Order: sequence, then structure tokens, then C-alpha cells
Amino acid sequence: MADPSGVISRADGGTFEVEYTGPFSLAASIQFLEGFTPAGYESSPPNHLELAFCAGPLWHPVAVQVAERAGKVTGSFVGDVSPEAVASNVARILSLDVDAREFPDVGERDAVVARLQAKYPGLRPVCFWTPYEAACWAVIGHRIRMIQAAAVKAKMAQQLGHAIVLAGAALFAFPSPQRLVDLERFPGLSGRKPEWLRGIARAALDGGLDPEALRALPRSQAIDQLKELGGIGEFSAELILLRGAGDPDWAPRHEPRLISAMKLAYGRAHFDDDEVVAITSGWAPYRTWVSLLLRVNLEDSTHEVSGARRRAARG
Repeated sequence: MADPSGVISRADGGTFEVEYTGPFSLAASIQFLEGFTPAGYESSPPNHLELAFCAGPLWHPVAVQVAERAGKVTGSFVGDVSPEAVASNVARILSLDVDAREFPDVGERDAVVARLQAKYPGLRPVCFWTPYEAACWAVIGHRIRMIQAAAVKAKMAQQLGHAIVLAGAALFAFPSPQRLVDLERFPGLSGRKPEWLRGIARAALDGGLDPEALRALPRSQAIDQLKELGGIGEFSAELILLRGAGDPDWAPRHEPRLISAMKLAYGRAHFDDDEVVAITSGWAPYRTWVSLLLRVNLEDSTHEVSGARRRAARG
């Protein structure tokens, strides 16, 4: 239920639990988010993850507090969403919906991966809260600096989104598709960006950005379908599929920093295309996961903003 200011404070809610297999650390996920500019995340309270998003298919806003105890992820939430739906979303966001028991085997086949697994124990990809939000981020960030895009996204959440009180604090969910489908303008959105965001909103309302449906498609078909959205090219389509829908097993072909990260980690000055295919094939069925570890290692090694923030979080 929303009060007159639009803040959801007395909505239905409950608790949930997510079981997982293989190595995982919620603390590592939180540290990653603290350095992931699109999330703009600051941890509070310690050892808990708090997030707010609009859950499809009805796109009701929900706020969630997540903790890790005895090999399970548990949490509480506020919002008119079922516990099962919340658990499913949290599992995808934290990549807990993937059986990770064989992830250490990748390190046994590849010494570089083994070093990264030891350096970042329990770190799995942390996805955008929804593929819809990932698509919106891709459009917002088109041709502007990431930090500028993050500021625009945060303002959209505060001014057009949904405020939800959880444990006495207000969290802001990015605007639901219903609130963007008629968007004409917003400060910081230049050119055709409002038009593209309207198209993404319509696609979300029509079910075109459902994570399970996207992951069920052959990857090439999913990429082609996402590229039909205005403002979405190859790079953005891969972002939506891998970091929105949570596809665990694809090495992005249009992410130039992946090659830079591979050069650093493998101590090589050059990789030809065949070598990249051969090496990344050895990471299956966790190619997305290894790609993330490589990117985090690159950022920490080159002192990019996200890496600096992650080191600060470690103290």
C-alpha cells in the first residue's frame, strides 16, 4: 500500500530462502556492487544486501534485504509480490540459479582461472535487477560517461520510480515500464533516448524481456531479438542477456575490455581470434563467470574507479 506521498510502506511482504550449490560469498557480491557504477550501491547494514526493483510480469515494486546463513541465502521483503517470485529474482541476480559444483573444475583445467578463483573466492556475477533495467541502462549510458549515466539513472529512480520503506529506510526502485512507456523527456536524456526507453518499456510489458524466456532461446536468437529494440546494438544485447537475464555461459564477443583482461591475466601481448575461442571454450559452462573475474582483476590491477572502490570496501 502506498501512502499519499507515493512511498510504499505498508505493502504485503514476507520472507524467502534460496538454496545454492558450489562456492558463493554474499560478501564478495556486496563488494563487487560497491564498485559497479550502474548499481551505485552502498552497503548498509553490514553483511546484508538491500535492493529494490520492479518484478515482472506485473512489474510491482519490491524491496528486499538479503543475508547469507549456513549455506543458504535468506531474506525479507516488502511489496505485493509472492515469496516465490522474490526468491527467483534474487537467485538470478546473485547467479544462485546455476549449479556451481563444477566451477572449481574450470580452475583445474586453466591455471589462470584457478588464480582468479583464489583471488576472488565465492564471487559470482551479480546481475542487473532485471533485464529491463539492464536495457534501460544501456540506453541511458549511450555516448556518455558511465558516472554521468549512473547519476541520470539514480535521478530517474528518485523522481519517476518507486520509494519503498524497508527496515525503516527508503529504497528507490527504477521506474516500472508502466511509468516509462509515455516518457517524453528527462534531464540528461538526449537525442532519441526517451523514444528508445519507451520502446524498451513496451517490450517489457509485452514479455519481451523476461529472463527465463531469453535464456531459453538459442543465444544468437536471443541477441537478434534484443537488437530489435531501438538503441540496442551487439554490445548492449550481450549486456542484457549476460548481465540482465543471467546467462552463465557466454564469453562476450563485443566487449573489448575482455581481451585486455585476458592479456593481463595470461601475460600475453596478443590473442588471435582462434586462440580466444579455444581459451574461452575451456571455461564452459561458466564462460560468463570467468569473464567477470577477468574484468574485476583488470579493474583492480589498473586502478579503475570500480577497482578502487572495491579495495576501499575491503579496508
